[in-house]
Amino acid sequence: MAKKSQSQFGLINLLKAGAAQLIVLHHLAFYGPMADRARPLWPELIDWLGDSARIAVQVFLVIGGFLAAKSLAPTGQPGHSRPLAAIGRRYAKLAPPFIAATLLAVVASDWAGTWMTHDSISAPPTLDQLGAHALLLHGVLGFDSVSAGAWYVAIDFQLYALLVLMLWTAGRIAGDHPSRWLMPVAVALGVALSLLHFNLDGDWDNWAPYFFGSYGLGVMAWWAGDRRRHPAAVALLVLMVVVPALVALMLDFRSRIALALLVTGVLVLFGRSTTTSNGPVWSAINGMGRISYAVFLVHFAVCLLVNAAFTRFVSPEPEPQAFGMLVAWAASLWAGAVFHRWVEVPLGRLVQFVTGQVVVRPAAVQAERFVSVR
Repeated sequence: MAKKSQSQFGLINLLKAGAAQLIVLHHLAFYGPMADRARPLWPELIDWLGDSARIAVQVFLVIGGFLAAKSLAPTGQPGHSRPLAAIGRRYAKLAPPFIAATLLAVVASDWAGTWMTHDSISAPPTLDQLGAHALLLHGVLGFDSVSAGAWYVAIDFQLYALLVLMLWTAGRIAGDHPSRWLMPVAVALGVALSLLHFNLDGDWDNWAPYFFGSYGLGVMAWWAGDRRRHPAAVALLVLMVVVPALVALMLDFRSRIALALLVTGVLVLFGRSTTTSNGPVWSAINGMGRISYAVFLVHFAVCLLVNAAFTRFVSPEPEPQAFGMLVAWAASLWAGAVFHRWVEVPLGRLVQFVTGQVVVRPAAVQAERFVSVR
């Protein structure tokens, strides 16, 4: 009997898969000697990958806000009854695989150091540095990241926590009175404040307000994409964030914000569209989207090891070094798939089991005691 195909957000997976590839290629071009040696073959491409391709992270920021709104406030209503529990669940989802990948990067860096000398190899981390990574506070506390992209995991956690706290605060303000517009107005104000102030000051780039402009655009995209809303309400939701974004771009054009705005428009129109994975193309796209976080976590360690191996054992000529870049790219995807299956998913199940035992069982025991007393 054929396995029933599962409906998924195909466009979301396509965007995540594409952005993940650009991030891997950006770090390949930016870190390590292979790109420097292969540059004569593709100078313009490698320069673009080493610089402009990094804005692909905006795709993850907008999608992060989009999916956070879907899970936390699908209709845009204020309020959250258990904010700390929601924040804890987010930490439990992000941190365990991130910690595992961080330890992998430490081992890879030590191993690569035996084959090459390069500034992409980090110094051995201190216990304080590792502890700050485990708490997702490395950027805030001023510690150097052990691997490229580590800052994003911490920022994603901050942004999610900020949205949860905004929902809880808005719920306290609204009380028992339903309010369809309180949260959209709050998010729109947050987007405007981020794009017109915080995002212009690099001193804020370890904090959520710097990135909330892109994240908030994603939140509003989910609400505006609801086909049950009146077209006038959809238009108002879009204008509430598009206007400050356009003003911000006119005052100080930033390609990353322009990309975030473009992705927002695509999500408003097509973000809720679903596809099935019964065809080879969509199966591959959905699979790549599913492992995108794992690829994001492990690719730096893989690229570092491949760089070191091709530096130590392969000719420095452009052609074999360019082949090394392709090897590193393919190996990153393979390692991401392995990490997703054997580390990310099992850790997720373990965390669910442990938190279920800690939270559910005591509650059940308390209920039994209450019944026995009665």
